[in-house]
Amino acid sequence: MIVDETTGGGGTGRWGMEVAEERVTLRELIRRRIYQEVEEFNAAGTAMFRGLVQPSPAERTPDGYRLRPGRRIDPDEQLARAVEAFGRNGFVVLARDHQVLSLDEEIDLAGTAELTFLKLVPLIGG
Repeated sequence: MIVDETTGGGGTGRWGMEVAEERVTLRELIRRRIYQEVEEFNAAGTAMFRGLVQPSPAERTPDGYRLRPGRRIDPDEQLARAVEAFGRNGFVVLARDHQVLSLDEEIDLAGTAELTFLKLVPLIGG
């Protein structure tokens, strides 16, 4: 189970993702997540994207990111944005209340019921 939360208050989503392995690196987990959410968005053909990171060009809204109708997202570009965001502390990942510090750190999914992606929201004026 994937849980998205923000430091700005509350959760923004909860959904399941199939992973066959018991251990996987954070980098691989992020890759699978990005490809799944981009595939679902592109197939739906909607203008609102509720993903881990903001695609370009898109407008940030309280409900996600608004793109022009019919716009498709490139999964490779979105993955690069996610890796860059993790590197600059745009989000952190928690597994069993343990912060995963490296993209190459392996996560034991067998003992983890849910993973939390905590999006860090900058403070106003700071």
